[in-house]
Amino acid sequence: MLNEIPLSRPDTPLLDKVDNPSDLKLLELDQLAQLAEELRAFLLYSVGQTGGHFGAGLGVVELTIALHYVFDTPTDKLVWDVGHQAYPHKILTGRRDQMLTMRQAGGLAAFPNRGESEYDTFGVGHSSTSISAALGMMVAAKTQGKERHNIAVIGDGAMTAGMAFEALNHAGHLDDNILVILNDNNMSISNNVGGLSSYFARMWASKPYNFIRTGSKRVLAKIPPALKAAHRAEEYMKGMVSPGTLFEEIGFNYIGLIDGHDTNGLVDILNNIKTLRGPQLLHIVTQKGKGYLESENDPFGMHALSKIDPGPASMTEPTEATEENEEPAPKTLSSPSYSEVFGNWMCEVARQDELMVGITPAMGEGSGMRKFAAEYPDRFHDVAIAEQHAVTFAAGMACDGLKPIVAIYSTFLQRGYDQLIHDVALQNLNVMFAIDRAGLVGEDGPTHAGSFDLSYLRCIPNMLVMTPSNEDETHKLLSTGYCFDGPSAIRYPRGKGPGQEIETGLNPVEIGKAVVRRRGSAVAILAFGSMVSPALEAADKLDSTVVDMRFVKPLDIDTIGDMAAQHQLLVTIEENSLMGGAGSAVNEFLLASNYQIPVLNLGLPDAFLEHGKVPQMLADVALDGVSITAAIKKKLKDCKIQSEAI
Repeated sequence: MLNEIPLSRPDTPLLDKVDNPSDLKLLELDQLAQLAEELRAFLLYSVGQTGGHFGAGLGVVELTIALHYVFDTPTDKLVWDVGHQAYPHKILTGRRDQMLTMRQAGGLAAFPNRGESEYDTFGVGHSSTSISAALGMMVAAKTQGKERHNIAVIGDGAMTAGMAFEALNHAGHLDDNILVILNDNNMSISNNVGGLSSYFARMWASKPYNFIRTGSKRVLAKIPPALKAAHRAEEYMKGMVSPGTLFEEIGFNYIGLIDGHDTNGLVDILNNIKTLRGPQLLHIVTQKGKGYLESENDPFGMHALSKIDPGPASMTEPTEATEENEEPAPKTLSSPSYSEVFGNWMCEVARQDELMVGITPAMGEGSGMRKFAAEYPDRFHDVAIAEQHAVTFAAGMACDGLKPIVAIYSTFLQRGYDQLIHDVALQNLNVMFAIDRAGLVGEDGPTHAGSFDLSYLRCIPNMLVMTPSNEDETHKLLSTGYCFDGPSAIRYPRGKGPGQEIETGLNPVEIGKAVVRRRGSAVAILAFGSMVSPALEAADKLDSTVVDMRFVKPLDIDTIGDMAAQHQLLVTIEENSLMGGAGSAVNEFLLASNYQIPVLNLGLPDAFLEHGKVPQMLADVALDGVSITAAIKKKLKDCKIQSEAI
């Protein structure tokens, strides 16, 4: 048991011999327990150097070893859900010496990535996709006449999503060879694994039991009532000692509960399962953060770790299972994060309006709702990893007079898009979406980036879409959305703002009204949200006008018209995909109104941007102050516009 994060590389003689799973298979079975200890120590060391998710990975060290020891990966397809728990998998599949590049530009991705390794069979980052993906691979193999095993590893949290059950139901219908491993780290091994449950789990995975089971059913199939009675008897017997009845009803052969930290036991039972036919569900019980005392005592708070200095270890604030860990803020910046602004605003409004309720799909702490949940537990609803349900749940509340606020990350709102259109916007319901992590998110990469929300929101009728530029604007626009009669969305970035003092109180602004932040000549910069700060930086060098647009829908067309009449070049800047985004909205207005003025649109390119530090990523796509200045100067030259800036 480790009490602290190793600051120097631990001694790992066995692990050093394992460059890929074929090396792992050369070890004796009695060496695997030592390998697990070394792997756990190396995982803690490497994540301490880079930051990242480690609690879930610590919990599946033994399972990861057993899977690669028993199965012939990458021929056999191993699909990890979400990917938080895949760091041990990366270490054992040829990437041990690259782990110190994790989450850094040009280094290893924070999640499994098909472009990174042949052992990463499916790119993940969002939860509850593994069973569907593995099922698709199973069908593909069968269609092409390939003999291989298909394994999906899914956690108990990810199993809360409807998508997981849809895939389970389909797998039961197909009735072919797939193994689903349910990693349950919300249960106590000492209370649930042992005695009868372990004995029966080993028996259900054994060859003799399954030979008798399938053979007797073939005989009894000639006598349908007898077959039905035998099947029911088996279900009742299993139901007395395990929670597997649901999975049996779907069509899986349920095997569990199994100690997920018994490497030899896992190897034994997986070897047996390899011989079985049809859908199998292995239910293992693990301890999140296993082997690191602080993480074992606080598995949710220690879900992720910031990289540590050579001095005393410092941990991040507690995070949700779906949240990437926060960047430590510069010491000179004492302002709250955008998430904290939202959380404080929630409590402020809740004191005034008892109809306000908060909803989140497993993003409560990451979205800043911890204080609200503590003060108003009856008005806080965490619906687990169920984005689609969260949106329609809010719609139902709004139909009956409540004023729900859905706190969700931009990347995860994508999963509830149909419900947003059909259940909220079509009915013009008073549901407000507080969209966190808009724009680039840094080390967690493209699976978590909020690059598209302005594009996919502004095309929806009835929607009010807002982009605050600082903390005070966030507070005001939250109030504006809350007072709006219809669906609204406010999107703000990860981390902290420029440090603007917040004016408390429910102070909505005029809908569709922009604010001119700086007056200049020749160039007018129409900036949206987080891009106002770099726009002001560029404007100081160019003597440009800067307009904080505030609203993407409805646009302030009067101000845009004034800017077009008073300037020689309009520039739009947004931290969103250029295609279909806020700049496109401005272009559409100018074209429809027959304005003849050059326009420069700046935003995220038509590409998925890999992980890195946000400031550098913005510079790489020309969205920092220096790059914006250079782009405007080039446009002025190309258009032969005379300006003192050139």
